[in-house]
Amino acid sequence: MDPVRLALTRSLVTALGLDRDVNVVAAKAAGESTLRLVHREDYIDAVRAASADPEAADQSYGLGTLDDPAFAGMHEVSALIAGQSVGAAEAVWRGEALHAVNFAGGLHHAMPGAASGFCVYNDAALAIARLLELGAERVAYIDVDVHHGDGVQAAFWEDPRVLTISLHEHPSTLFPQTGWPGETGASDAEGSAVNVALPAGTGDAGWLRAFHAVVPELIADFRPQVLVTQHGADTHFEDPLAHLAVSLDAQRAVQAACHDLAHEHADGRWVALGGGGYAVVEVVPRSWSHLVGIAAGRPVEPTTLVPDEWRHQVYARTRQPAPHRMTDGRWPVSWAAWDEGYDPADRLDQAILATRRAVFPLRGLLA
Repeated sequence: MDPVRLALTRSLVTALGLDRDVNVVAAKAAGESTLRLVHREDYIDAVRAASADPEAADQSYGLGTLDDPAFAGMHEVSALIAGQSVGAAEAVWRGEALHAVNFAGGLHHAMPGAASGFCVYNDAALAIARLLELGAERVAYIDVDVHHGDGVQAAFWEDPRVLTISLHEHPSTLFPQTGWPGETGASDAEGSAVNVALPAGTGDAGWLRAFHAVVPELIADFRPQVLVTQHGADTHFEDPLAHLAVSLDAQRAVQAACHDLAHEHADGRWVALGGGGYAVVEVVPRSWSHLVGIAAGRPVEPTTLVPDEWRHQVYARTRQPAPHRMTDGRWPVSWAAWDEGYDPADRLDQAILATRRAVFPLRGLLA
């Protein structure tokens, strides 16, 4: 979670000229009443206390741990990130913007009463909760981070107004060991939680096949008024914390697919967030710059050369060489559609079918 990944993304957006096509807005930090839309009051108090005195962090709330070390100003920084996502949601709902991006957000592991997985406040869940507070009746959330979007799922487990869809590495091989196909929502909200557990080693063709075999049909059925998406870049084959083998080009293809789904089913209303991603030079800035370009209506061609000025900045800040192009050389990406046939011996197809069988009948769809 090195903050340099955010600074490098912002500077690459500028170097590519994308900032000329967007409004850059500083939203307010999330206040107490907003945070309480998702988080328990005692947990917020514990974060405040740890922020003021990191040595006194209460580990029963997940604070002061290896994954979520306490630091001075933790509450303020985390509330600011949350406020950016809430502000993005408000702008989209009120018609002030059709699309909004907060690539500092997507902190999807934070639970109502605990920090988890590098996440203190769950900005994605807070953005969705704010949309519901403003009057939204159906919000769809798509999470393509390599890790299960467990905190967002937990926040809306009992709420049929929110459809959460998470594509992630199989829980048997990766944190947080949740996100099994059978996790489909509480009894009053069955079919509102969707999990596609992908085998370790899944690459572009399999990842895209899984996305398109599950997500578009469910979004079309649900008819969301707003689409919120989380674009963790840690599915990439160079990411050090997971075991998928997805390219930057496939990530761009899914970003474009989410944009299209928003226009097909949510009148274009789209809130896009960042998330994980630990190849902080090689992958994250390029992936999220593609996301900004798509949201801005000026998608960056994959063959585009990375500006030299940005490559010099990268070396000056990190002493690492920067990539030369906005592609991994796999564009255009391709995949086999689900209706082209199911291979019972293929582990990926088994994973897709497990999800369809678990969820689609609950929504009145054919598995």
